[in-house]
Amino acid sequence: MTNPGTVSAIVVAAGLSSRMGQNKLLLPFDGRTVIEHIVSVLLESPVDEVLVVTGHQHEALAQRLAAWPVRLVFNPDYAQGEMLSSVQAGLRAAAGAAALLALGDLPTLERGVIARIVAAYRLGLGSLVFPSYQMRRGHPLLVDRSHWTAILALGGEQNLRGYFRSVPAGIHHVAVDSPAVLHDMDTPEQYQRVLAEQARRRATGVAV
Repeated sequence: MTNPGTVSAIVVAAGLSSRMGQNKLLLPFDGRTVIEHIVSVLLESPVDEVLVVTGHQHEALAQRLAAWPVRLVFNPDYAQGEMLSSVQAGLRAAAGAAALLALGDLPTLERGVIARIVAAYRLGLGSLVFPSYQMRRGHPLLVDRSHWTAILALGGEQNLRGYFRSVPAGIHHVAVDSPAVLHDMDTPEQYQRVLAEQARRRATGVAV
């Protein structure tokens, strides 16, 4: 029996990083690697477990995360390049009443934003909770278990965005002041931008 209100954080970390030219999750970030930083933020947030869905360079990621209290879930379909298969792999393994879906290439996620998303869910404000910056949806997002069966059934040309459009009544937006919820990184230029943003936040004392 799943305990009400429990949240499993699922980090999607299986991609090929083809536009970066190297595995972006293993790049340096804030004294660690990108994936270690993301895991550290989630572990200090109000979630009940952290799962990392791997694929490309699984062994290297597993080595980096060996000392962290997380569960690794291997996605055998990672080479297809679709995030949906990694989300589905994570949902199959998760134990929570809801899943917080976090991108492995969005290292500027903030504990405070995560806390507000989880709080909105636990207050019953929505079964799908998104952070929103200036009317633009970002990550991480939270999905109640009541949606998992439908998401696990998606395939072919279907995707998460299309599914979310089909269930507008369950959606709640948490307005945030930080554009960090939008800033993933696929290219070397975007990586440099994210590094500069993190340095700026450190210098100005912004909580991360």
